[in-house]
Amino acid sequence: MEAAGSAARTEPADTGTARALEILRSVFGYDAFRGLQQGIIEHVIAGGDALVLMPTGGGKSLCYQIPALVRPGLGVVVSPLIALMKDQVDALRQAGVRAAYLNSTLSAPEAADVEQAMRQGALDLVYVAPERLVTPRCLDLLSRCRVALFAIDEAHCVSQWGHDFRPEYRQLSVLHERFPTVPRLALTATADGPTRSDILARLKLEAARVFAAGFDRPNIRYRVVAKAEAKAQLLQFLAGEHAGDAGIVYCLSRRRVEDVATWLCERGRVALPYHAGLDAATRERNQERFLREEGIIIVATVAFGMGIDKPNVRFVAHLDAPKSLEAYYQETGRAGRDGLPADAWMTYGMQDVTALMALLDAAQLDERQRRIERHKLNALLGYCETAGCRRQVLLGYLGERDHPACGNCDNCLRPARVWDGLVAAQKALSAVFRTGQRFGVGHLVDVLRGEVTERVQRFGHDKLKTFGVGTELDKREWQSVFRQLVAQGHLEVDVEGHGGLHLSETAPAVLRGEVPVAFRGDAAEPRAKSRRGRGIAPVALDSAATPKEEALFAALRTRRLELARAQGVPPYVIFHDATLLEMVRRQPRDLAAMSVIPGVGRSKLERYGETFLAVIAASQE
Repeated sequence: MEAAGSAARTEPADTGTARALEILRSVFGYDAFRGLQQGIIEHVIAGGDALVLMPTGGGKSLCYQIPALVRPGLGVVVSPLIALMKDQVDALRQAGVRAAYLNSTLSAPEAADVEQAMRQGALDLVYVAPERLVTPRCLDLLSRCRVALFAIDEAHCVSQWGHDFRPEYRQLSVLHERFPTVPRLALTATADGPTRSDILARLKLEAARVFAAGFDRPNIRYRVVAKAEAKAQLLQFLAGEHAGDAGIVYCLSRRRVEDVATWLCERGRVALPYHAGLDAATRERNQERFLREEGIIIVATVAFGMGIDKPNVRFVAHLDAPKSLEAYYQETGRAGRDGLPADAWMTYGMQDVTALMALLDAAQLDERQRRIERHKLNALLGYCETAGCRRQVLLGYLGERDHPACGNCDNCLRPARVWDGLVAAQKALSAVFRTGQRFGVGHLVDVLRGEVTERVQRFGHDKLKTFGVGTELDKREWQSVFRQLVAQGHLEVDVEGHGGLHLSETAPAVLRGEVPVAFRGDAAEPRAKSRRGRGIAPVALDSAATPKEEALFAALRTRRLELARAQGVPPYVIFHDATLLEMVRRQPRDLAAMSVIPGVGRSKLERYGETFLAVIAASQE
C-alpha cells in the first residue's frame, strides 16, 4: 500500500478541503470532521497561522497531521515528551503515514537515518523535542528541508503563567524568524486569558487566527468528597465503579505516592508509582506498563501525565487537592480521551488547604505573581466547596461563563443542601478569637463541642464562653464549617506555624452579623452503583448488552492485546476501545462492512481486518 502523503502533493488551495476529507476517511477511518477541525485544517492548508484551544480528546492532532499530509513538504511537530512522540509515531505508522521522531532514545546511526529521510522528502511528519529543535544544528537541517508546517503541541508550556513551563518553548519564536512563510500552529487544551495572550506574544503569533473549541469534556463526571479515610474512600470508589479499569491516582508528595501504590497492591490492584524521585529506568518501565497493559493504575505526582495519549483511562483520582484549577483540568483531562464515560474523583479536606497555602507561602514569587497564584488557589477552593454545578465553576474559570448545569457532576446528580451559616460562622470565629488565633481545626472543634480533652484543659479553654456552644453540629460538620470559612476568606491559615487559624479582615463584619454566610452541607458519599454491567466490558457496553456481546468485546480486546505485544506497541494504537465497541454493535461480516467502522482506515483494514472479522465470526458460532 502506498503510504499516505507519499505521492506528490501539489493540489491547488480550492481542492485542499476535498483532499483533507479523503485523507480523513482513507488514513484515519472517519467520515466527517468534528467541531472546529475542518475550519482549522482549511486555514492551515491555505498557509495561515493558528492558535488552537481544544479539550483533550477533541482531535487536536488531526488539525496538524492532515494539513501536513496535504501541503507539500514535511510537517514538524514540537512535542515535549519522548513517550508522547513515540505513541504518536506508532499510531501514525499503523495508519500508513511516514512518520518518525528525533530524540535522545535514538542511536547516532538511527538519528542520521531520520535526518537523511527528512532531507530527501521521505517523511510526512517528524516529532522533535523543543530542546533539540532550537539548536543551530537542527535549525540548519530544517533549512535544507521543504517544511510544510510547524505544530507546537502543549503550547501552554510557552507561557510564564503556564503550569508546565519548559524554558526552551520560549525560544520557539525563532521559527517565525527563520521560516517566516511556513504556517505555524500552537495547540493546547489548557489556556486561560493571560496564558493565551502570553502564547501569542512569545511565539510571535499576534496575527494568528484563534480557534477556541471550548473546554467542556461532557463524558467526564466530576466528584469531590469530604476527606475522611482517603485510601479507604479510594478503594470503595475503585471497587464500586472501576474494578478492572486503567486509571491515574494523583498525590501531592513522593512518600504518599509510594504508600498508596503499595497499599493498593496489597489489596489486589496492580498499582505502580511514578514520581521524580524514582530513577529514570523505573519511571520509564512503569509508564510503559501503564500504556501497554490493561487495567494498570499509576499512582503519581504531577510529574506524570502531560501528553499521555492512552485513550481508555477510565478515572483520574486526586487523593490530595491539585495546585490550581488549570492543573486540575489538565490532569483530569487524561481520563476518557476516547469519549466514553470517565470519572474525575477527588478527596478534599482542611489538610489540603493548609498544604497548598504552605506551598504558596514557600514559593519564591514576586508580589504580582503571588497575587495571581493566590487567586488561582481561591478559585480551586471555590470549586471544591461549591454547592452548584462543578462543571459551571470549572468552565467559568476557564472563560466559558454561560454553560448550563451539566447533569453529570455530584452536585447536579445529588444537589447539596445549602444552609444559613451565620450563627455557626460567628461561633467558629469567636472560638478562633478567644483561643488566641493560633490553634488548628481539631482543637477548635473540641472547644465548640465541649470535649474535655487534656489539651483543652491544659490551656484552660474549657472555661471560655465558647466552650460547648456548638453541640448542634458533629465533628465532621464543624470541620466543613471551618474549611468553608477559609475558602470564603473569613479565616486564614498560619502556614509558618502549625496550621493555626486566625481572623481575616472580613471576620469582624461576620461577627457583627453584617454579611450573610451560607454553607454547603457535606453529604456522605453514596455507595456507587457499578457501571460495569457484568464486569467484562467496563463502561463501553451499556446495561442492555447481552452476555454474547460482552464476551465478544472481551475477545476483541484480547486479540488487540496479542497483536500489540507482538509489535511492541500500546493496544490503543491498533484500535481504540470505541472502535472495538462499534465492531460489537455492528458485527461486520466482510471487509467492506468493516471498512466503514469509525477508526478503521485503509492501512488498518489491510493489516487487521481479516483477523478481527475472524474473532467476530467465532463469536457467532
